[in-house]
Amino acid sequence: MKFTAEQIATILDGEVEGNPNEEVFKLSKIEEGEKGSLTFLSNPKYQPYLYTTNASIAIVNKTFVPEKQLHITLIKVENAYKSFSKLLDFYNEVKNNKIGREVPHFISETVLIGKNEYIGAFTYIGENVTIGENVKIYPNCFIGDNSKIGDNCVLFSGVKIYSETLIGKNCKIHSNCTIGSDGFGFAPNAEGFYVAVPQTGNVIIEDYVDIGAGATIDRATLGSTIIRQGVKLDNQIQIAHNVEIGKNTVIAAQTGIAGSTKIGENCMIGGQVGVVGHITIGNGVKIQAQSGISKSLKDNEIVQGTPAFGYGDFNKSYVHFRNLPKLVSKINNIEKGLNTQNN
Repeated sequence: MKFTAEQIATILDGEVEGNPNEEVFKLSKIEEGEKGSLTFLSNPKYQPYLYTTNASIAIVNKTFVPEKQLHITLIKVENAYKSFSKLLDFYNEVKNNKIGREVPHFISETVLIGKNEYIGAFTYIGENVTIGENVKIYPNCFIGDNSKIGDNCVLFSGVKIYSETLIGKNCKIHSNCTIGSDGFGFAPNAEGFYVAVPQTGNVIIEDYVDIGAGATIDRATLGSTIIRQGVKLDNQIQIAHNVEIGKNTVIAAQTGIAGSTKIGENCMIGGQVGVVGHITIGNGVKIQAQSGISKSLKDNEIVQGTPAFGYGDFNKSYVHFRNLPKLVSKINNIEKGLNTQNN
């Protein structure tokens, strides 16, 4: 798919300086630009590449004034970075604007599907499922019985949605996510064997939630595991049964949240964080990467470490951690001096 400089300028409300009919069909970094590619300049340190790049079109700020002759068509906008981001959104929308049903697929006769759907090959949609308008379901997806998916959602290839799962509008779930699998619930019997406790609840995902590739969200034992509006989950995250994550909280990769823990709104949780079960984390909490959370946290706390404690205290303590060999050496020298005096 090709676009001219004039078409791009119209999308971005920009001005063309150069050939308005110059065409591009791909995107590139400014230092790696090739003929037929579109790039952008927002950081001044990359400005020298603008004179040597082979890209056909560059988006620049309106304030940009070239220091020497250019061999590239410019599109001048108010903010080159924001405009390029807007163009990426537009490009993805066009690229992913698939409509129709590929074969083979299985869709139960009891399924309700809105307009402009895309159903990829080898997709299975079970009994009594409701799917909204403009939903994109890529190949090899599974959607279990009695589930509901709202308007404008995207399920990328290999997503597995277990039965009774409820997903709101404008959600994006990346490849190989599993939503609604059994929580980790086992109880020992008289013989000492662990027997599974039935997990009869479901998962509720509200509007505008993004879930990264390979993440797992377990269904509740009773009630619901809930992911509130605007939550963003990175790749390979584990959310256990009956967890609740508040609005607009973001969690980085490889974090695990144990069962029945409640996380507040607008929290930021780093990668590889471990959170024990049955605790409450307040609103606006920040947890640094690789921390271990073993107790409840109040609103707006910032913690680090395993077990985690105050971020400021951690940084002060870390100075002493690094100096431990020197401190030990000093103590040994003092002891030797005292022993010499005593003798």
